[in-house]
This record gives sequence, C-alpha cells and structure tokens, in this order.
Amino acid sequence: MNKEFTFTLKSIRFDENYNPSESTRITTNFANLARGEKRQENLRNTLVMIDNRFNSLAHWDNPKGDRYSVELEIITVQLNIHIEGKADSFPVIEILKTNIVDKQTSERFEGIVGNNFSSYVRDFDFSVLLPEHNKKQTEFSLPDNFGEFHGNIFKCFLNSDVYKDNFNKTPVICLSVSSKNTYYRTGNEHPVLGIEYQQDELSLTDEYFSKMGLRARYFMPKNSVAPLAFYFSGDLLSDYTNLELISTISTMETFQKIYRPEIYNANSAAGKEYQPSLNFQDYSLTRIVYDREERSQLAIEQGKFTEENFIKPYQRVLEQWTAASVL
Repeated sequence: MNKEFTFTLKSIRFDENYNPSESTRITTNFANLARGEKRQENLRNTLVMIDNRFNSLAHWDNPKGDRYSVELEIITVQLNIHIEGKADSFPVIEILKTNIVDKQTSERFEGIVGNNFSSYVRDFDFSVLLPEHNKKQTEFSLPDNFGEFHGNIFKCFLNSDVYKDNFNKTPVICLSVSSKNTYYRTGNEHPVLGIEYQQDELSLTDEYFSKMGLRARYFMPKNSVAPLAFYFSGDLLSDYTNLELISTISTMETFQKIYRPEIYNANSAAGKEYQPSLNFQDYSLTRIVYDREERSQLAIEQGKFTEENFIKPYQRVLEQWTAASVL
C-alpha cells in the first residue's frame, strides 16, 4: 500500500509578495494576512515584527539589535492517492519552516519546521464532525476515536522518506494556550524559552495533538505577556539550538499578537497563576488588519469541503493504511 499512498512537498516563500495558492487553507495565519487592500503592508509589518522580536531574544553579540533576519517557507504536504486505477491528491498538512540569516557573517542556516500547523482534516474534525456529534446531546462528548485518523496521517508523514529527506529534526508546533484552562508557574526557567508554566488539565487541543504523537510544554519567553504552547515529540530543551527556538518564538508570538491580542498583546503580563481570556479589554492592537469572524466561518466551509472531497471518498481505505503504517 505504500505505493498507493505517497507524500510530496510544495514550498513557497512567505514574504511581502506572497500570494496564497488555491490549495492553501484560507483560514490559516499567513493566508489571512495576504488578502485585501492592506495585504502587502500587512505582510511587511509582520515580517518586521518577527525580525525585531528575534533580535530582542538573540541579544548577545548583537549591540544594535539588527544582526539577524528570519526567512519563512510555507510547506504544503500533499497526500497522493493511487487506487483502483484512479489518481488523486489532497493537501493534508501545511506548516512553516524558519530559516535564519546572520547578516554579520552572511550565513544562512535552517531553523525549525512546524511552527504554524494547518490541516483541512482538523477543520472537518472540529467544525463538522464534533458539532454534528454533539447536536442532540445534553452533555458535550467526543466521537469515538476522535483525532486518530488525523493523527495517523501526521505520523505517516513524519515516518516517510519525504520528511526524512527534507528535514533533519522533528517538528515543533507553537500555538496559543487554552482560554479554558488555568496555568501555574513551575519555578523552572529556560534561558530562551523563559518561564515554564503547567496547566490544571489537558485541553482538547492537547488531546488532539497527542494523537499526532506530540506533547506540550508551556513557556513565557522574556518580555512576553503570556505563555505559548509548544508541541513536540522529542526533547524540546535539548534537541534544538537557541537560535532555532528563537526563530519559532519570534514567528509564532508575532502571529498570536495579531490574532489573539487580548492574550498576547495584553498590557500586563501573566502572573504566577494565569487564566487566558479573549474577553480581556486591556490590550493593544497591532497595525495589521485581520478579520477573526470571517476566519471562523471559513473553517466550517473548509471542513465541509474536506468531507466531500477527502473523507467520504477515501476515509475507509486511508484508515486501513495509516493504522497499519504507524504500528
């Protein structure tokens, strides 16, 4: 069955000239920024924010705070399907790859792959399957094996020759903390990741990402105002260099300041005990235009698109393949 299902990668530079491809999930962070009248200004300001944040964290041997620049690639992972004489493909995963430019030495080296994580199947799970399952329930519950199909696709990709041929390290995905949980400082502090927090219970996102083989730790970097959730499969503190970690922090904290300013652009920092909220009023806005309500509506549309074009035609045979492949 390995010949019937294969992965291919497509890469596009995320810069001020970026235009989303037709296969890109239009609810994803970078695609949202690249639409409308302010698209180029949005992109330019976002990239400046990322570079400034990187240099503020990588401050050693960097007296003017302008030594480094971050370059971003959007990696689209396509699953190619060849069964019963029919060939098809579907964009199952979209992630970001950071690259670091040292302008002092003229060196360019790889950062971390992962960062942002975008998935049509996740849209289906959360915006179609989950609401439908709970429509007539008196108490919220999860469908049987919720997230396993999606998680197995992700694991198959990480185990594929395509991943191993293109990336040297396992991915780190960086997301917002859950607005439903409470987080507590642990007393542990990392020189780059900052102050570590622990939460009182697993979030639904934590459980979903665990099906992908990923677990979470929560850190608030220096001069940040809220912890970030880092999802990884190896050793977050040992597997990556300081500059690699900084490339993820600077990129994803910038996106969160734009998309969740109530949490990540708040005017006061998280304390020893912290519960994030999208209802906070004491925050600042960036100069970047973003329509959060439209994003929620599009997630439902894209979930239904996935159901018709991927889940219904191929779920049964793909579940057999992915389950066998991750054993």
